[in-house]
Amino acid sequence: MIQSIKDIDTQLFLFLNSLHNPFFDVIMFWVSHKFFWIPLYAFFLFLSYKHFGKKVFLVAAAAVLLIVLSDQLSVHAFKNMFLRYRPCHNLLIQSKVHLNDGCGGVYGFVSSHAANTFALAMFLSLLFKNKIKYLGVSIFIWAAFVSYSRIYNGVHYPADIAVGAILGMGIGIVVFKIYQFANTRLTHE
Repeated sequence: MIQSIKDIDTQLFLFLNSLHNPFFDVIMFWVSHKFFWIPLYAFFLFLSYKHFGKKVFLVAAAAVLLIVLSDQLSVHAFKNMFLRYRPCHNLLIQSKVHLNDGCGGVYGFVSSHAANTFALAMFLSLLFKNKIKYLGVSIFIWAAFVSYSRIYNGVHYPADIAVGAILGMGIGIVVFKIYQFANTRLTHE
């Protein structure tokens, strides 16, 4: 059963990864680049300041916590435990992989990009739930786009992305609960 799932995951990866062209090679390279999104993060910080004033520091602290948790858990609790090769390191399919910009680490289950972006998406969608219409939908589309770029770039299987997204959303919920608790404590002091 596990082998059947891996086979389906590999075939889906090979199909999605084969859908490339020079124009999207450039786009997907930048979509995956961690520094490309700094203006978007600054915009989220601005929105937090606009809606929460001085408590923006609490929002920023929560965002840092969720990124650290999602990044570290994706590596130490998953990649270093499951030891699943990235597609670009898998000798059985390596020659079929369209590699857009380097392969990265040896192991890829789960995607840290997916965990990080979906953690942030979940946290921000809960934070702005009743404040900004369509932000939740927009930010989840962004997280899915960034995550898909990892398949396009040849460094993650779809299952790496799916489980990374689930992990990230769970972390986003937990950190939001911590944020609510801390916010309540600060409000009553």
